[in-house]
Amino acid sequence: MMSASAPAGVTAARQRGSDFAELSRTIKQRGLLRRRYGYYTIRIIGTIGAFVAAWVVFGYLGDSWWQMLTAVFLAVVYTQLSFIGHDAGHKQIFHRRRGNDAVGFAHAGLVGLSYGWWVGKHNRHHANPNHEDDDPDLEVPALAFTTDQASAKGGFLRWIAKHQAFLFFPLLLLEGLNLHWSSIKAVWRGEVRSRGLEKALLIAHVGGYLAAVFLVLSPLTAIVFILVHQGLWGVYMGCSFAPNHKGMPTLAEGHSLDFLRKQVLTSRNVRGGRWVDILLGGLNYQIEHHLFPSMPMPSLRRAQPIVRDFCRARGIDYSQCGIVRSYGYVLRHLHAVGAPLRAGAR
Repeated sequence: MMSASAPAGVTAARQRGSDFAELSRTIKQRGLLRRRYGYYTIRIIGTIGAFVAAWVVFGYLGDSWWQMLTAVFLAVVYTQLSFIGHDAGHKQIFHRRRGNDAVGFAHAGLVGLSYGWWVGKHNRHHANPNHEDDDPDLEVPALAFTTDQASAKGGFLRWIAKHQAFLFFPLLLLEGLNLHWSSIKAVWRGEVRSRGLEKALLIAHVGGYLAAVFLVLSPLTAIVFILVHQGLWGVYMGCSFAPNHKGMPTLAEGHSLDFLRKQVLTSRNVRGGRWVDILLGGLNYQIEHHLFPSMPMPSLRRAQPIVRDFCRARGIDYSQCGIVRSYGYVLRHLHAVGAPLRAGAR
C-alpha cells in the first residue's frame, strides 16, 4: 500500500503543489493540448468503415464456420470503437462537450455500451486512481486487488481470489458481457443523464445484433459466434486497461499526495512503439493520459519524454515497461494478494 507522509512545512507543500502547474505550462507551450481534427476524422472514418465492412462480409459468408474469423475481426473493431468513445468522453476530439458527446453516444451505441455510465465510472477512476475506497476499477466482485479485499471474500468468490492469477485471463472472457449488463442496469435504473437516448441505442444494438446473427446463422453457429466475438472483445478490452494500474501502489484514505504524484505513482506506461499505440489506443501512455486527460491521443507520444524527464528531475518514480512484462506485474500482484487465502487453506 502506498501512503505518503505529510509535507514538512507550508513552503514544501506550496512547492509540491506548483510542480504540476509548471509541467502544465510546458505542455501547453508545446501545443500538445491542441485538437487534432484531421487525425480523428481519419481514425473515425477508418474504424466505422471497418465495422461496416465486417458486417458486409458477415452477410456475404452466410451460415458458415468461417464466420468465426469475422467474430475475431469484430472483437478488434469493437475495441477500437470503444477507444474512440473513451477519447470522446475525455473531450479529446472537440473543445465543446456537445460534439464529443455526439461521437461518444454514436460509438457506444455501435458496441452496445452506455456512454453515460462509462464516462461517469471512468471519471471517478481518474479522480481517485488505485484508491482502495473510491476507485470503481478496484470494485470487481470476481477479483481482489488488496489483501483487505481478498479477506472480505466469501464462498465461491473467495476460491476465485485464491487462484485469481491463473483465472485472470479466462475471467476476461466474461468482461464483454459484464460491460453490456452493467450498461443495461445503469440505463434502466435511470443512473445516466440521457436515459431515453441511451435506452433507444441499447435496444437498437441488442435487437439488431441478435437479429443479424440468428437470421444469417444456424442456432449453434450463432451461439458460438456470439461467444467468440463477445469473449475476445472482453479479453482485448481487459488487456488494454489492466496494465495501466494493476500491480501499482494503492492509496488509502488520508494520503497526502498532490495531484501530480497521485497520478504518476499509481500509473504504469507500456513501451512498444507505434504498433502498441494503435493496439492499446494510446492507453499505453497512461501516466500522461492521467495527468492530461483531454490531450488528444497522438500527442501523448510527444508528451511522454517531457513528463518522464520532469518526474526524474524531481525524484518521482516513473514506471514503464514492455507489454509482456506489464502483464507479468499484474499477474504477480494478483497472486501475491491471494497468498494469505491460500496459506489459510492449508
